[in-house]
Amino acid sequence: QNMLEELLIHKPDDPIQYMINHLKQNNDDAPRICVLGPPASGKTTVAMWLCKHLDAIRISQETLLFKEILALTKEAKAYKERKQKIPNALWANLIQERLSNVDCIKQGWILEGFPENREQAWMLQSSGIIPRHVVVLYAPDTVLIERNTGKRLDPFTEEVYHTTFDWPSDLLVQQRLVKPEDLSELEMSKKLLEYHRNFPGVFQSYQKVLKSINADQPSVDVLSQVLTYVQTRHRSAAPFTPRILFCGPPGSGKSLQAALIAQKYGVVKICCGQLLKEAVADKTKLGELVKPYIDNGYP
Repeated sequence: QNMLEELLIHKPDDPIQYMINHLKQNNDDAPRICVLGPPASGKTTVAMWLCKHLDAIRISQETLLFKEILALTKEAKAYKERKQKIPNALWANLIQERLSNVDCIKQGWILEGFPENREQAWMLQSSGIIPRHVVVLYAPDTVLIERNTGKRLDPFTEEVYHTTFDWPSDLLVQQRLVKPEDLSELEMSKKLLEYHRNFPGVFQSYQKVLKSINADQPSVDVLSQVLTYVQTRHRSAAPFTPRILFCGPPGSGKSLQAALIAQKYGVVKICCGQLLKEAVADKTKLGELVKPYIDNGYP
């Protein structure tokens, strides 16, 4: 499915060679996940936990700007230093460049907090960046504003904690926690308003692979629900040929169930025992080998 998506998007001059290269380089089972949600909803915590559990690469706006050495990093930082908004096209190009690296191709990726609006989602899709799972965290605005004021950051591991909801038990971790540059309540309210305004466009772009998860519950429950979802495989709407195997002890009803399934869905019923008896009757080489077993009453 991924290879077909790539073919439709890139339209290579030599599709056969393109498919061969894809099979050599790509890992279609690698996770491709977007973790979205309003500020203080727990995106970083979920994304980091998924990366550890799935051995995938975490990509966020912070990692792209301050931890990666990419061709467009300097240009993006210049916008940040001037306190100007980084253009959507520049973000999309940065992400495309990072996701084309071998580690993301082989291990998969967790894209945190992006896309933020429909235009960014469209740019990612037009670049061939199509997530298999999109997790959207949500919580009441009042809860998110309260979370924002109590957020603490571990500068060593970059894990996010909270003075009320998620305080570490390790004393060494507690001592090195720092308070990040929090948004004021007014700024936080503006960010939430912007998120609510943009989210419907993102939802429309990914609604077939999107799941909303309530972040206003214990973190263990949130992580469990997220992991359950990202480990599911979406069923393709494309036609497929069913292949069904019935197993069970003698007298369990295998033949009857196989006959009913074959009749209902128009598939061919194949009975192994009948095939062996036909081979014996036709006196084939296989029939000669199995005849002593059948004569002696072996199944």
